[in-house]
Amino acid sequence: MKSIFFISDVHLGLHDRDREKEKEDRLLSFLSHVEEHGEQLFIVGDLFDYWFEYKYVIPRGYHHTISKLARLVEKGIAVHYVAGNHDFWLKDFFPKDLGIPVYKNPFSLILHGKKFYFHHGDGLALRDAGYRILKRVLRNRFSIFIFSLIHPDITAPIARGTSRSSREYTANKDYGETDGMLQFATEKINEGCDVVIMGHRHVPSSQQIGNGLYINLGDWISYSTYAEFDGSTVELKTWKKD
Repeated sequence: MKSIFFISDVHLGLHDRDREKEKEDRLLSFLSHVEEHGEQLFIVGDLFDYWFEYKYVIPRGYHHTISKLARLVEKGIAVHYVAGNHDFWLKDFFPKDLGIPVYKNPFSLILHGKKFYFHHGDGLALRDAGYRILKRVLRNRFSIFIFSLIHPDITAPIARGTSRSSREYTANKDYGETDGMLQFATEKINEGCDVVIMGHRHVPSSQQIGNGLYINLGDWISYSTYAEFDGSTVELKTWKKD
């Protein structure tokens, strides 16, 4: 049988053009692997470092990746997009133009008899009330409407700068022994989930918790990590471009 793949935190658009081309080439080679060997792909947030859809405009520079995702769907591979904290301003472009459903809230799904729970991971860190308040403001419909009235040539540089600061804050955060993401995963496993999949933290990890498994997918900035489910086991792997 074919596998189900999971990635997160690619952050396309984060660095200069040369570094981004190298990263996108790695990603495209991985997506070609999914095209050949996969039945489903889950993007668990932050594929882009910044994404905002206007009514008739989407950010430029990502056409190779978008075209590849569209090809996966055309070939019958189900692609799912869990909105992260850098790309939660996804509207209807992905579902309507590409056939890729967007999930703006955490959810569970049965895959080959196992119960998976998906959450990007943002807002779960302990003592991070400031971010949780900011998240509500940024996802507020009125805030989005006001932002959409400003020309994208103005909003894009501001948003990208903010995204970089946010990403650096997340990457440098010391989660310590009281990791709210780990606690949350433990709660979900105790409630009956077999596998909890998250991103956001940018550090890949796979931890057995009781009868369940918690996987943090890491990122494609430093690690190029992904998870693969072959129908029986879920394994965290590192992608190496041929």
